[in-house]
Amino acid sequence: MRLLSLAPDRPRRGGPRHLTSGSPALPPPPPLLLLLLLLGGCLGVSGAAKSSRRPNVVLLLADDQDEVLGGMTPLKKTKALIGEMGMTFSSAYVPSALCCPSRASILTGKYPHNHHVVNNTLEGNCSSKSWQKIQEPNTFPAILRSMCGYQTFFAGKYLNEYGAPDAGGLGHVPLGWSYWYALEKNSKYYNYTLSINGKARKHGENYSVDYLTDVLANVSLDFLDYKSNSEPFFMMISTPAPHSPWTAAPQYQNAFQNVFAPRNKNFNIHGTNKHWLIRQAKTPMTNSSIQFLDNAFRKRWQTLLSVDDLVEKLVKRLEFNGELNNTYIFYTSDNGYHTGQFSLPIDKRQLYEFDIKVPLLVRGPGIKPNQTSKMLVANIDLGPTILDIAGYSLNKTQMDGMSFLPILKGASNLTWRSDVLVEYQGEGRNVTDPTCPSLSPGVSQCFPDCVCEDAYNNTYACVRTMSERWDLQYCEFDDQEVFVEVYNLTADPHQLNNIAKSIDPELLGKMNYRLMMLQSCSGPTCRTPGVFDPGYRFDPRLMFSNHGSVRTRRFSKHLL
Repeated sequence: MRLLSLAPDRPRRGGPRHLTSGSPALPPPPPLLLLLLLLGGCLGVSGAAKSSRRPNVVLLLADDQDEVLGGMTPLKKTKALIGEMGMTFSSAYVPSALCCPSRASILTGKYPHNHHVVNNTLEGNCSSKSWQKIQEPNTFPAILRSMCGYQTFFAGKYLNEYGAPDAGGLGHVPLGWSYWYALEKNSKYYNYTLSINGKARKHGENYSVDYLTDVLANVSLDFLDYKSNSEPFFMMISTPAPHSPWTAAPQYQNAFQNVFAPRNKNFNIHGTNKHWLIRQAKTPMTNSSIQFLDNAFRKRWQTLLSVDDLVEKLVKRLEFNGELNNTYIFYTSDNGYHTGQFSLPIDKRQLYEFDIKVPLLVRGPGIKPNQTSKMLVANIDLGPTILDIAGYSLNKTQMDGMSFLPILKGASNLTWRSDVLVEYQGEGRNVTDPTCPSLSPGVSQCFPDCVCEDAYNNTYACVRTMSERWDLQYCEFDDQEVFVEVYNLTADPHQLNNIAKSIDPELLGKMNYRLMMLQSCSGPTCRTPGVFDPGYRFDPRLMFSNHGSVRTRRFSKHLL
């Protein structure tokens, strides 16, 4: 039975569903065309494909999928159907290596210091009432619906605290969504609750009707079959995979039995010259930790096989419905992941490539197949790019990102950024973990052998810089050491050697100044020239105190 009854008299297309009957029918989206004409929001195509209707857009978002450690390897269909049919970005980053802040950046097009979601808690503004009041009305889906006349569909994980009783519960449907199938709180595969347009529906543990990745696939196909054909559409499908608890579909539970976490150069080694949280990790790791992370790595890949199936079904249905050639499809993740790097068993939240670099594949009208771009992009660029596709001007928003639609279209002589900001505010209470009394107060995400993945002062900001001459990362910590880490990734792609004490002091000063500028940027000022851009201007007098030392910008403990 279908979940959406948008056109009951229309014959069904496609194969059988795994869903139960009795699903509520959602009302069709309101007629926005008249409002669109009155407001004049998205009347132009702004470089998008010229057709009888503006392009459709699909955004597929994985959860915790790395790029550096082979996270795309299981997704053979996805790489063939999206990457090989369009463009793959080899330098795509997130501004915060944690689910809720990163997802907030995708939706708002803003850095964390501007959307103020700093961690995965309500207190950290994750799906809080403040977020709902201030940020949700200005997300790019809200603009697509209210100003551009798009039908908007969401299915999957929204923000980690979505559905919390103190923030409106599951009855809250964010502005901007015509159809809403949102998971209560964090990733699960069975035994979860969905908000279906504000109505709670519980799911159990029967694979044929409850496995979340498949449920998301089925409701997405239903939307494609029963939506209105008079308006363009935007779909955001946010899968649980490969987030823990890593529950694979039954048919994939024996896959990758001979696969282990990559033993690359930074696997199970001591993090020399790094901040204290890395230095505290036990090296070598215990055998139990290695077995645990290898098993987690294998299970993560297993869960992705169902995502690969989802992508295949979606592309086939778009093609069957005659809409594939007028649809942009984006595939990405909210953050990366590590499994044993610098002897940290499993998690994200760190400043290194394995946590901040993500897959990004795009196909669509006007994108040539089998393209690879090295241009530096971030997930704050997704919203501006999708609005550009819809014909809405970025200048009408407060977004920090840039539209990379010209890159997708193969524009030549394009002026582009050379750096992006990465920022994170650590989580942890100022108390000692009772299982790890030897560690300082404030640690969190601790393993049984007292290796902790986070702490309240695991708070940092970085400038990730790429140019023809340099591939650098400059980071500062808000801790008692005011610790600095700098990496030359051309010579040291695994970030083994912190060169903060040996790099040219003038360059160090410029990077410090650029970091301060980005940490206080908003909107257009976030898109100003970086250190290696021709238009960069540097006043060294701003960098030094009366004692002549490099001034380091300290972080606010209370960003809200």
